[in-house]
Amino acid sequence: MFKKLNDLPNWQRNIYILWFGTFMIGVGSGEVLPFLSLFTETLGNFTKAEVNLYSGIAFSSTFLMTAIVSPIWGKLADRVGRKPMLIRAALGMAVVYTLTGFSTSVWVLIGLRFLMGFFNGYVSNANALVAKDTPKIYSGHALGIVVTGYTSGALIGPLLGGFLANIFGYRMPFFITGSIFFLLTFLTLIGVHEDKSTLVTEKPTGKQPSALKSAKYPMMVFGLFITSMIVNLVTNSINPILSQYVRQLLEPNESHLSMIAGLIAAAPGMTAIIFAPRFGRLGDRIGSEKLVIGGFLIGIVSMIPMAFVSNVWVLFVLRLFIGLTTAAMNPAIQAILAHETPQEFTSRIFSYNQSFLAMGNVFGPLLGSLVANIFDYRGVFIVSGIMIMINLISFFTFSKPLRVSRSNS
Repeated sequence: MFKKLNDLPNWQRNIYILWFGTFMIGVGSGEVLPFLSLFTETLGNFTKAEVNLYSGIAFSSTFLMTAIVSPIWGKLADRVGRKPMLIRAALGMAVVYTLTGFSTSVWVLIGLRFLMGFFNGYVSNANALVAKDTPKIYSGHALGIVVTGYTSGALIGPLLGGFLANIFGYRMPFFITGSIFFLLTFLTLIGVHEDKSTLVTEKPTGKQPSALKSAKYPMMVFGLFITSMIVNLVTNSINPILSQYVRQLLEPNESHLSMIAGLIAAAPGMTAIIFAPRFGRLGDRIGSEKLVIGGFLIGIVSMIPMAFVSNVWVLFVLRLFIGLTTAAMNPAIQAILAHETPQEFTSRIFSYNQSFLAMGNVFGPLLGSLVANIFDYRGVFIVSGIMIMINLISFFTFSKPLRVSRSNS
């Protein structure tokens, strides 16, 4: 296998290695979900309300810090290279995950979760490197493959984390993941090759344009950032209420609730893994902006009907279709960002996008909980569908220059 990898061009070998890297980042991010609140409970004598508060802070703190520091790491990546940033992220996460297994108090845990967000950035830099070094005619397909790495890791992570926690306790998953990240650091060091011809090696003189203003259509790029945030926000808004909604649909027979809720939670990831590379290849042929519009339409016709289902398996099918939204939109948005941004600013632009994605992770669960408290569980799906609809309308506005340039070429 390694001989075959060595025979490939650098850009193709990078895709395979970075797929594994983003897969492991997804596993590490997802594996703590089943037991983070239970682990928090073991770190002190807390009330139920305190456990919910502290575990919520511990979960959100990583994404909050990621949103803050991603642009800083992206700017540095454009100067020193994406590969050094990949090594920094993998090594930093390896150390932090290992230390988290030794947590002695809830504040140590929260502090390490903040630190985890500080070292984050493997996924955004992997996407930036693939977008920059892959021939443009293959970029959509390549980004679709890398997207499946993180998505499949995030899908498997909770299952693996729950399995390891049940057998070895809550601390062992952190040690195992830390060890795998040390391996990932070494693999990235020896296996990833970057074309450094587009790095900004000279110190800039005078006032330089920002990464956003350097894009051909700055408002469109900013609109894509907002779209990334909304898609992630809408996806995560359902997470806090999904299990309760499944329970409501199953009443009075609630047998196998955990298994069914887990299956429905995983449904979007299943379709995303299968279709993201295929949609990426399709976007290379017909135009990525058409895939974004298609993703919006699928999201609307899938999300709003979820509010009116009376059968849990109908909900499962609709959740599968939501995965098509993710599979279509994520690679397409990143392909557009790569095409419309000068290569010397690629990492910065992708890091900004990562910040907006992280903000969706932070605010999505808060929105879902708030709407559920006001309008009940079904209201979350209606509000999410309306947000997708508004975003679609705005996309038609800010993407007009791109459609015009496509029609003229």
